[in-house]
Amino acid sequence: MRILVTGITGAIGAVLAPRLAAAGHDVRGMARDPTRATVAGTHGIHVTRGDAVSGEGLAEALEGIEVAYYLIHSMEPNAEDFATRDRIAAERFRDAARAAGVRRVVYLGGLVPPDRAASPHLASRLEVERIVHATTPESVALRSSIVISAQSRSFRFLVRLVERLPVIPLPAWRDYRTRPIDGRDVLAFLQRAAESDAAAGESLDIAGPDTLTYGEMVERIADAMLVNRPPIRLGFTATGLTSRVAAIVAGESHELIGPLMAGLEGDLLPRDDRAPELLGVRLHGFDAAVERALRDWEASGERLAAR
Repeated sequence: MRILVTGITGAIGAVLAPRLAAAGHDVRGMARDPTRATVAGTHGIHVTRGDAVSGEGLAEALEGIEVAYYLIHSMEPNAEDFATRDRIAAERFRDAARAAGVRRVVYLGGLVPPDRAASPHLASRLEVERIVHATTPESVALRSSIVISAQSRSFRFLVRLVERLPVIPLPAWRDYRTRPIDGRDVLAFLQRAAESDAAAGESLDIAGPDTLTYGEMVERIADAMLVNRPPIRLGFTATGLTSRVAAIVAGESHELIGPLMAGLEGDLLPRDDRAPELLGVRLHGFDAAVERALRDWEASGERLAAR
């Protein structure tokens, strides 16, 4: 198939594109700055310049494409700004994909709480899903839990906290549950979503096999890193303050960490478990995912002081 991978400079796109090419597909990438695409020129992958927000380059990137991956997300300081940018980008991409005759669009978003109003971050992801999923009747949407991989910024944030804090302060959201997913499984789901007839028109939740609280995740990451990090259970959340402090400690952008922590208002669990059987993906457990992610992290030459 002729496949376009948008967001090819991101953590998922940069790994997905070579995987698709190795499977025999004709893969093209799209990025606002193609020079940042490390996979350009490898595996026959050509990267074009395109900006979904302005619409520049979309027609050229989508020409002749059968399946397009929409892996574009923005994070701006103001929630309304990033929501507006994401909506505009999704609408322009949808219209350009329809005009180009794209058969299927595959979108990767996040789990959405079924029992409460979504945070601005998650609400924006859901709005983008609805827009992109309406591109063609065959389009597929995947909603992922927190991804465990060496490239995942959410996972790297948790590792840096464990690495740099002698004790781990856990606000009230420590007891909320989710089902983290191995990055290898996310890639498998994404690849199958392009190829599977059974997935056509579906919106599927993808999650790992283990249900864990956020507190348990931190403790098990600390165990995998062979460090003692006693948890301190805080009786408050104070998301605005704790997210800023946590971002500074982890060396991350508050524009990323703030919206993510603002979404920790309850459990984030999948609606059902149809995806593994429907797409034929076997799932890795949480501990195996963490061990693999830490090994990949160290193999990249980046030092983990607490490891």
